[in-house]
Amino acid sequence: MNVLSGVVGAVLVLTIVSDLLVTVALPRAARRGRLSRYVWRGGWTAVRAVADRVRSASLRESMLGAYGPLSVFLVLAVWIVLLIFGYGLIVYALRDQISPRPADLPSALYLGGTALLTLSYANDAGTGLAAKVVGLLAASTGLVMIALVITFLFSLYAAFREREIEVITLEARAGAPPSGVAFLEFHAQYHLEHEIAPAFDRWQRWAAAVLDSHLAYPILAYFRSSHDHDSWISSLGAIMDAATLVLTTIEGGPVGAAKMALWVGGHCIDDLADYFGFRRSGDAGIDLADFRNARERLERAGYRLQPEAEAWEKFQRLRSEHAGSLNALAAYWATPPSEWIGETSTHFQHPGERPARARSRSSAPR
Repeated sequence: MNVLSGVVGAVLVLTIVSDLLVTVALPRAARRGRLSRYVWRGGWTAVRAVADRVRSASLRESMLGAYGPLSVFLVLAVWIVLLIFGYGLIVYALRDQISPRPADLPSALYLGGTALLTLSYANDAGTGLAAKVVGLLAASTGLVMIALVITFLFSLYAAFREREIEVITLEARAGAPPSGVAFLEFHAQYHLEHEIAPAFDRWQRWAAAVLDSHLAYPILAYFRSSHDHDSWISSLGAIMDAATLVLTTIEGGPVGAAKMALWVGGHCIDDLADYFGFRRSGDAGIDLADFRNARERLERAGYRLQPEAEAWEKFQRLRSEHAGSLNALAAYWATPPSEWIGETSTHFQHPGERPARARSRSSAPR
């Protein structure tokens, strides 16, 4: 029993320490094998199950919005509990080398926990070398874990802030929830067509940064935007729609910048969908009537358009390459998907809740 207890405890400690290091210090290694990954996803499934039954939209959004930051502490709690069990089992296996001798397993768990959390120095109670080493290791693990988690939090919030800067600034140009059509209308109305290409360049870099940070720290995907009608998913979708329209429908647009934004943005969307294991359809998600509505608005805004039949065929093909993955991301995180023409909100809503209207912006004309 001593040997079995020691082996199980050692395996448990090594598993948690490995998960801690991979999650915080080596985030791109063995991503799918993380214990923390299952904790985050399991916790989100439970929160969604409860939130889906809440009829108040504001309360539901508050619940979902709180999950991202709180999930970090959830994982920390799981690490601490399992490490206490691991070191407690090792202490129980070495109880003959400890004075006073732990009377039972709960006493050994308590001793392992006090060593891990540095509430006392368990090695002072050790009479044998192995018991003293275990006490020192437990205390060292606790200190390193807390230091790494604090560093982890700073990294998360820095990446979150960088992600949200572009999301918030896009609201002025594309509305909330954002729309690719409204984005193009804005630039035409205020004679800012020359700024479309730089905007695509910024979002190309943004998509690359989000792909890198959200694969390194997947918990970032659970952090919601501070505004109810905004999300990083809908913002990326609006830029993808705008780039698709420039490439397929509008004459004389910044084709090169649009292609790069579409390619990098699609790469970001597909890689995140693959990582989280989402199924997605190959449907464009827009019917011909919606497409014609968008064409009418773009024509009124002053754009020269390509022939409808040719544009519709190219549009369907390009949008179908990313729309399914983007919608899968939006559905999983219950975030508002990108508005097509920026009129009626299609964001996640409770059954029976009246459809919400997109928040109008004077800078994003209808």
